[in-house]
Amino acid sequence: MRLPGRYDGVARPIVTYGSNPVLHRPCAPVTEFDRDLRHLLLDMFASMSAADGVGLAANQIGVDARIFVIDCPDADGEDVVGYAINPVLTVLEPVGDEPAEEVTEEGCLSVPGPYAELPRAFRARVDGVDVHGDPVSIEATGMAARCLQHEVDHLEGIVYVDRLPEELRERLLAEAEGPSGDLPA
Repeated sequence: MRLPGRYDGVARPIVTYGSNPVLHRPCAPVTEFDRDLRHLLLDMFASMSAADGVGLAANQIGVDARIFVIDCPDADGEDVVGYAINPVLTVLEPVGDEPAEEVTEEGCLSVPGPYAELPRAFRARVDGVDVHGDPVSIEATGMAARCLQHEVDHLEGIVYVDRLPEELRERLLAEAEGPSGDLPA
């Protein structure tokens, strides 16, 4: 599921909250598995890396497609690196003494700056396909599981601040806008 030369793409600007409707609606399923799709994936990895992120959904660079990339540590500190096209999220039961859920700070490249505590399942899996249309699964714990849930939310048109109480969401969005009142493009 790793993509050779995955950081060889071109970094694209990150879409910020409220600046593009594609960030706030469910993304379209991918139906064409061609060279353009591979280039998009390379650009997504490059964009995530350039923005110092750990995950990125296609709509965060303005593309209406059900794709995300991830490069994020799991609960054991092991890097979970990969991507999924047309992913379906499954929240998994804890194993052994793992918690079912953990509350930790979460942020987003599309809401630059602020973080907020948000509960997420400790263990999650996505099932989708790769650039050739072959089945792939990514199962993760801890921060990487949080990332899987966060990115699938993006593909449904949900930004993490949308899951917060309205007052907190408005405060975080104002903080992200900064003194000029505009989120950076």
